[in-house]
Amino acid sequence: MGQFGDGLDAAVHKAFTRPAPKSAGAQMRYLVKQLGGTRAVALMLRISQRTVERYVKDQIRKPRPDLAARMAREVTNRWQPQIKAKARRKAATTDGIVIDIHARFGYTGAPEGATDQDRIRHLTVALPPQYAARLFDAQQQGAADAALQQITADSLREVYFQDDGRRAGSLSEVAINDLLSLEFDL
Repeated sequence: MGQFGDGLDAAVHKAFTRPAPKSAGAQMRYLVKQLGGTRAVALMLRISQRTVERYVKDQIRKPRPDLAARMAREVTNRWQPQIKAKARRKAATTDGIVIDIHARFGYTGAPEGATDQDRIRHLTVALPPQYAARLFDAQQQGAADAALQQITADSLREVYFQDDGRRAGSLSEVAINDLLSLEFDL
């Protein structure tokens, strides 16, 4: 993924009701239970089946950094799927999503008297549910980070820069050029 996809995932992960397993053994046991066996976990993590069995029995406690990152990512992706789905559904239907972004924004078709030169801005904007739905739908369909970035830029253009049609009507495009920081919140 990229910054936009990871940011959406982080926002959804804040909805977890219980913390995900932290130790290597607990993570491995969870993955074995989810995938139905040590062979499937070994294939997914690109390690031997015997190594998986040793983690399950707590014979190995400290994984290599790259393996630890893969294990944590796979556990987090599978952890509390119903809670994640409920959080996404709620954001897409009733609550919307809040974006905190610090970036250089470029403009096309700037309003009369304004410049279309790129500007660095730090925005915190509450996007209505339809924009959250567009972001989550694109993410679920496997959209690239560039597509999520474009959806975010279009959403900010409509909600923030044009204020839902009340200003900057000639503004045809907003581009996020240099991303300095990004955070989503439900």
